[in-house]
Amino acid sequence: MVNDIVNDAEGRMKKALDALKNRLAKIRTGRAQPGILDGIMVEYYGTATPLRQVASVNVEDARTLKLSVFDRNAIKDVEKAIQKSDLGLNPVVAGTEIRVPLPALTEERRKELVKVVSKEVEQTKVEVRNVRRDANNLLKQQQKDKEISEDEQRGGEDKIQKLTDRTVKECDALSAAKEKELMEI
Repeated sequence: MVNDIVNDAEGRMKKALDALKNRLAKIRTGRAQPGILDGIMVEYYGTATPLRQVASVNVEDARTLKLSVFDRNAIKDVEKAIQKSDLGLNPVVAGTEIRVPLPALTEERRKELVKVVSKEVEQTKVEVRNVRRDANNLLKQQQKDKEISEDEQRGGEDKIQKLTDRTVKECDALSAAKEKELMEI
């Protein structure tokens, strides 16, 4: 009983951490990373399609992404989708390829992005604490219903607290790494 609740809480906390990693990967740093284009949807034959299904994205150099579009007819659509995105990128079409130069980040923009990272991390910490609360409430309910003993309840709460502390520490580590990456020139 107790182990089921702890395992469920661990799984939910891991999902929250994975979601944070995905959101942080989309925050642009000074270096070219294919992940920043993941959220872009291309209008492909009347259907909104993820960019990764229409083109392959590679890093050409530290500040340039190179896209190889699978269908020549979709080049203009891919170019428009990148321009319309809120990333502030200006793609350059060169034959069947699209190059996306990434402008250098200003100090002000870096600080704004650090704030965005902090917000994302705090949101994840709130999710983790909500998982802890739910798990502790389940343990209390089971103890109240005499399904588990008071010692089992306390033991389960201790395990969940340690799990929460470890997950929050991982969130902080991800935050520190991303902030360091953002502030590099």
